[in-house]
Amino acid sequence: MPLNTTQKGKIAEQQAQNYLQQQGYELLTTNYRQGRGEIDLIMRKPNLVIFVEVKSRKNADFGNPEIAVTPQKQNLIQQTAEAYLLANNLHCPIRFDIIAITGNEIEHFEDVF
Repeated sequence: MPLNTTQKGKIAEQQAQNYLQQQGYELLTTNYRQGRGEIDLIMRKPNLVIFVEVKSRKNADFGNPEIAVTPQKQNLIQQTAEAYLLANNLHCPIRFDIIAITGNEIEHFEDVF
């Protein structure tokens, strides 16, 4: 039976998490939800919290996955990130990244919005 969209998303998020941890990032949490917002991965490097949106596509026939992070989606991620920082009493620099997975290729976009 083929994978559904949720299952595919979970696989992509795990790939992204593994990739980032191999790059020296520490995982804080996955799938943080607040209201209508969700952040796929929240990672940390020394003195920096990184909010990561993961997008994947089987191929680039309909464009690269990162284009799916629209201004509306960015705004929702930023609001959710503010809630996470407040709930966890964190006062440190932050960054918003995108991990785009096309087929077997992973691309990391840092500080994109």
